[in-house]
Amino acid sequence: MIGSCLPLHVLQAEVDADSAAREVYRFRGPLCAEDRADREHALAALARANKILAKHHPLLPVRPR
Repeated sequence: MIGSCLPLHVLQAEVDADSAAREVYRFRGPLCAEDRADREHALAALARANKILAKHHPLLPVRPR
């Protein structure tokens, strides 16, 4: 019901941000070059999604746990 009040691109950004945040924390400990690149990609995806969320409302961005 809450989602019906939000534009579709904001809902998609919320899903993307949550997914990216989970992906970021999947990587722990010493990382090989490939894992570092994957983590950086997830951080970039999180930043893109958070930018959309912040434009819609300042309290919406997803913070990594």
